Amino acid sequence: MKLLERFNRQDVRALSKIISAIEDHQNGIQKVLGELYPQAGAAIRIGITGPPGAGKSTLVNGLTHQLLKNQKKVGILAVDPTSPFTGGALLGDRVRMHEFPTTGEVYFRSMATRGARGGLSAATDNAAVALGAFGYDTVLIETVGVGQIEIDIIDACDVVVVVLVPESGDSVQTMKAGLMEIGDIFVVNKADRPGSDKMVAELRYAVRNWKRADQSWDTPVIATEATHDKNLDKLYEAINRYIGHVQGSARFESHRREQIAKKVMAVLQGRFKKEFFDHFNAEVGLDTVVNDIMTGKTNPYRAGEELYHKFEKQKTPSVQP
Repeated sequence: MKLLERFNRQDVRALSKIISAIEDHQNGIQKVLGELYPQAGAAIRIGITGPPGAGKSTLVNGLTHQLLKNQKKVGILAVDPTSPFTGGALLGDRVRMHEFPTTGEVYFRSMATRGARGGLSAATDNAAVALGAFGYDTVLIETVGVGQIEIDIIDACDVVVVVLVPESGDSVQTMKAGLMEIGDIFVVNKADRPGSDKMVAELRYAVRNWKRADQSWDTPVIATEATHDKNLDKLYEAINRYIGHVQGSARFESHRREQIAKKVMAVLQGRFKKEFFDHFNAEVGLDTVVNDIMTGKTNPYRAGEELYHKFEKQKTPSVQP
């Protein structure tokens, strides 16, 4: 039976194989994704991001339980650091899957960043398409939390939850990290620790004075203790309120349109990049260029320009008189 047929019959092994093919950029996966894409649009994507040690994985677990209580099917994509030896995810076992039913309501996949900018795997968005097409109506995307501006998550999610802890520092440092720009909801986790009340108060002051693109949304700041399941119901309620808020306006559709436009550009960039480097390696080879630079025959800037123009000429058909 073909892989897509098995996928459409709700064979979870077929889903796993498709996600593996997405990660490995296997030939033909674009066509498979094209078949799946029309079925994937209904899934709501929730991004969970924040600095290391904020308890994001525990929060994801607790939020998954909230979703299950409300009869949701949940797909979880945890974007982890890449192993320098295998290229795979280092923290693949971090979500305690034995907590969840084994009847298919929850699917977990740990994905390696593989050097992707902003902590998001380049394959995450396509994996979310596969999960949506498989019937998971909610997709949780947890980023590696490198503490950088994780703008990529906006392109993949409908709502972004920024998770902090009292030790994360004051709200000014948070804004410097760029997290204020992407957060739709803020969570101060491990709120039983000293300094949590101060952190919550500072964040609430900061979000009141932050000029969001959508000024009609009053950004909530929620104190949680994920290990004790405290206030996770309030977080779930806030997520639903935000989704209802944007769906009741033109913002949800405009955001989806922006996502689609960026996805088309990403597909084009990936195609051009692969075509260029395949040609480059076949015609020139990186070692040759490096040797020329090392011996002083050229420099990286001139070499790059010359290689591009050479590629451009070979791709442009000559005009016959």
